[in-house]
Amino acid sequence: MRSLACVLILLSLAGAARAEDAAATSRIIDAAIGDWNEDGKPDLALLMAPASGDQADNQIGIDIYLRDDEHSLLKLAASAPNKIWGSVEPGGTVGQEPSISALPNGSIAIVSQNDAIGRDRWQQTLTLAYRSNNFVVAGYTYDSFDTLEPDNSHSCDYNVLTGKVTKDGKTLKAEARTVSIQDWQDDFGQKACENGH
Repeated sequence: MRSLACVLILLSLAGAARAEDAAATSRIIDAAIGDWNEDGKPDLALLMAPASGDQADNQIGIDIYLRDDEHSLLKLAASAPNKIWGSVEPGGTVGQEPSISALPNGSIAIVSQNDAIGRDRWQQTLTLAYRSNNFVVAGYTYDSFDTLEPDNSHSCDYNVLTGKVTKDGKTLKAEARTVSIQDWQDDFGQKACENGH
């Protein structure tokens, strides 16, 4: 039933987008339904890719929709274009597809990866939380491994809100931040993983 509701929501959004702009500039490549603002109503989060033919280095945006107390229709609450990287074609490279999912605690997980090409493989997860009417990056996780040197693998989990870093099994401390998804840069997480003390 929930997946049927997701399909209906996506179809209505796609129809509305076409009605507003016949030359759509982006398309949905993945979606998640959850209650982001904990009001008991289903909300929607989307990964948006450039329209076909305009791949722009496979940069993918994030759009998050909420319902409010007075209206049952979804309303755009956050839009962060060109936020993650990944394969955007349905028949594209396996192991480079991004994904978005709802977590049991009401957060949103956004995964990007390269598990397909080259010796340097990686997976990155951004965890978004709804705080003070804003979607912030609560967590940054980055795992990497070298296919030619299996011992050369690393793992880092950065709790952005508290500054706690767990790097290759060791607990470290970095700067605690409150950063909206619109303002987030992966450099924030990478520096915390490199410079934690």
